[in-house]
Amino acid sequence: MKIIIIGGSGGIGRAFVELLAKRESVGSIVASYHQTTPVFQHPKVSWQRLDLANETAIQSWSEQLDEIDWLINAAGMLHQPDHGPEKSIRQLDPDFFLKNIKINAIPTLLLAKHLQAHFKHGRKSLFATVSAKVGSIEDNRLGGWYSYRTSKAALNMGIKTLAIEWQRTLPNVAVAALHPGTTDTALSEPFQKNVPKEQLFSPANSVNAMLSVLDALEPHDTGKFWAFDGEILPW
Repeated sequence: MKIIIIGGSGGIGRAFVELLAKRESVGSIVASYHQTTPVFQHPKVSWQRLDLANETAIQSWSEQLDEIDWLINAAGMLHQPDHGPEKSIRQLDPDFFLKNIKINAIPTLLLAKHLQAHFKHGRKSLFATVSAKVGSIEDNRLGGWYSYRTSKAALNMGIKTLAIEWQRTLPNVAVAALHPGTTDTALSEPFQKNVPKEQLFSPANSVNAMLSVLDALEPHDTGKFWAFDGEILPW
């Protein structure tokens, strides 16, 4: 298998890289990072710097790739040093809102745009992105977090729309959105204090659970929003 991991330097992305590199069925992994080359090295893993906010960079990078069996986008943002998720509409900041859209929603669609030709080999394949349950409109019971929720809801709509198109043009590909659960990473660290210990997963545990879901997916499962435990979540 030839696998692409986007955002491989983050907590969840790095766990995907490390766990998949151990599989005998995996021949090579291309893993992207944004700034600093990750410490983890493996003969199967090629680290490549990629600016997900730059379509020209994505296009140039995609032209260097061969066929793809799996693509998993684990890149995302929830907060910045000077700006956290909103507790009230009074805190909405247009620049921060657009930053969330730019990082959480648009890159997956650009990756699909420029990599779709790499899935035309006809083998059963996977195009997955890490979303979040808070992006579910139906499941929203607490409010708040306007920018993050909206960006993930936009991502989910993009995934659903892509799945419909690729059912016609790339019927060998299962397109999926994934909810990883609350995972002990830098992204969630400021918001962990009220999370019960048994509901806070290590990156390895979260990724192992998501891999169990992904391993079972068939092309006819395309266009669904999956939780780490295999539950199908409402959009």
